[in-house]
Amino acid sequence: MTTAGTPAAPGSGPLSGVRVVELAGIGPGPFAAMLLADLGADVVRVDRPGGPGLGIDPAYDVTNRNKRSVVIDLKAPDGPARVLDLAERADVLLEGYRPGVAERLGVGPEQCHARNPRLVYGRMTGWGQDGPLADRAGHDVAYIALTGTLGMTGRPDEPPGFPANLLGDYAGGALYLVVGVLAALHHARVSGAGQVVDAAIVDGAAHLSAMIHGMLAAGGWQDRRGANLLDGGCPYYGTYETADGAYMAVGALEGRFYAEFLRLLGLEDLAPAHTDLTRWGELRERVAARFKSRTRDEWTRVFEGTDACVAPVLSLREAPHHPHLAARGTFTDHAGITQPAPAPRFSATPTSVRTGPALPGADTDAVARDWGIPAPVNDDPVTDAG
Repeated sequence: MTTAGTPAAPGSGPLSGVRVVELAGIGPGPFAAMLLADLGADVVRVDRPGGPGLGIDPAYDVTNRNKRSVVIDLKAPDGPARVLDLAERADVLLEGYRPGVAERLGVGPEQCHARNPRLVYGRMTGWGQDGPLADRAGHDVAYIALTGTLGMTGRPDEPPGFPANLLGDYAGGALYLVVGVLAALHHARVSGAGQVVDAAIVDGAAHLSAMIHGMLAAGGWQDRRGANLLDGGCPYYGTYETADGAYMAVGALEGRFYAEFLRLLGLEDLAPAHTDLTRWGELRERVAARFKSRTRDEWTRVFEGTDACVAPVLSLREAPHHPHLAARGTFTDHAGITQPAPAPRFSATPTSVRTGPALPGADTDAVARDWGIPAPVNDDPVTDAG
């Protein structure tokens, strides 16, 4: 694990040589910066004294892997100048404050671009930089609620369900920020001009539903949850409880996969129900009864090696041990922490987990040396980190 004064190993991924400044926050911003770091960028996280208030031991915050950390108090007299020194030498800066906060702190786009016109300035928010709600607080669940994406998840007779903060914060937020930053970085290298990337979770989450909106317009999607092909309304696309209280996931959409699914369940007489919506209730009941007759592991063996598109629903601790994921190295162990390996994969510029989570302020001297900025006077990273 990274220790005080130990610089992160140089990145060997496709973003090797790219310098990124991350103004510390929580949620999608750190995840976006982690992705850039995983891809080989030299990411310097500017932590605030006392930490971001996430409530997790920094030594276990995997979203800060492959990064380096300095502690800067932006409210101190020299704080903004120290961040601007970094921005002057960076390719990308990421911040996740409410609109106008970075400007008031003296590190907004105008101040940064005055020092570095080529800088890509990435802004991560829930509501965006403008609009009636731009200044309001919020979290993942509220953002996806307004976009319609929350309302389409879950069973029709139950409250909407959502997968932790993966849909809003990370899919609709962090990943869109990274796409925007990389596109703007390409533009900056071609034109010499940086720009601001406004990544709003509401925009990204809405964008994720593009195909569904097309199906809705075409009459192929009902505007209510649990009534459609991909939202649990279809009996051969969903989850079923097994005898031991676990679950199996079924995705036997196409005809040949559906036929294999029924054969392995011993329900071949239900073949006509594939396209007969009037029989979907019967189909669901009989499939559910069959799955309840055996345990998850027994059903896993039944469907193993087939094209029935059925898989066991695994827990977070179980997933790394699945034979396929283990063979691919989808998860990795680093410094005693099991975590997802960097993704995607590259043939010429492979990525890796180079270091554990950056500890607040641990890399102050190394960053000053490597980036050619003045070292802070009497800066004690352990004291600064609180």
